[in-house]
Amino acid sequence: MIIREQELMSRHTTFRVGGPARYYLIPENTGEVRFALDFADARQLPFMIVGAGSNLLFSDREYHGIVIEIGEHFSGISVHEGNIITVKAGTKLSSMAARLAKLGLDGFAFAGGIPGTVGGAITMNAGAYGGEIKDCLKEVTVMTAEGSLKKLTTEELQLSYRHSILQEKNWTVLTGTFEFRPGVTEDIQAQMRELNEKRREKQPLEFASAGSTFKRPEGYFAGKLIEDAGLRGYRIGDAQVSEKHCGFVVNRGEATASEIHSLITTVQRIVKEKSGVQLEPEVRLIGDFSWDLDVF
Repeated sequence: MIIREQELMSRHTTFRVGGPARYYLIPENTGEVRFALDFADARQLPFMIVGAGSNLLFSDREYHGIVIEIGEHFSGISVHEGNIITVKAGTKLSSMAARLAKLGLDGFAFAGGIPGTVGGAITMNAGAYGGEIKDCLKEVTVMTAEGSLKKLTTEELQLSYRHSILQEKNWTVLTGTFEFRPGVTEDIQAQMRELNEKRREKQPLEFASAGSTFKRPEGYFAGKLIEDAGLRGYRIGDAQVSEKHCGFVVNRGEATASEIHSLITTVQRIVKEKSGVQLEPEVRLIGDFSWDLDVF
């Protein structure tokens, strides 16, 4: 198994920022995942799982723990009889969507442009364009922090808007089993092209970001609230509220995690003052950000 020390998280996140992790481990199979958990336990260090590094903001300071990557080295798709497939957690959503389209299995086109992995998507019940992971997921196999395997049904995962029980548990997703309806390959591929074109038109894909920065407040749209607060294009250093879509905070090239975090908190404060709505970040903050507010 690949084990690295002082690995910069800016190399592994879609925001392209983040300081070093004490250890960075890349397992390729279930046994190595168990070893990675034992590695953390033996050193009495906290650990966290990453996939494609989307939806994460690591601090510029060192993460005093272990990062375990369940990514391309832990990927693959198995097709069962009928419309059932099992997918390893490190498989990219875009690869899964493309494979399903070729198989003529419908119901996953919404995820084709989400820049993440299956494990991460299950953990946060990822969704877009009216579809969510919970719509097609049947069962998940996880590894507990103690190294035992556990199967969970969709109901047991308690999936809701950008949430699952896995966010409260120290469990690692290994595989997900899904069920899809039959479809026509050409029609599914056309739908994927249409959705990807919408993304290119409306989202700032030309800049590094973590996707939508804020969760959708009930009864509102985060991007509209931010725009109405006069924050379109607002910058702190090289961190900016996207001019194309105000729901995205982007890295224009040389932003630090501190600048991005300070921009997020500034947006929250101003939107709260203007509209009374408290925006909740969809991006997960990892590490120590307590000193940022003293800098900006």
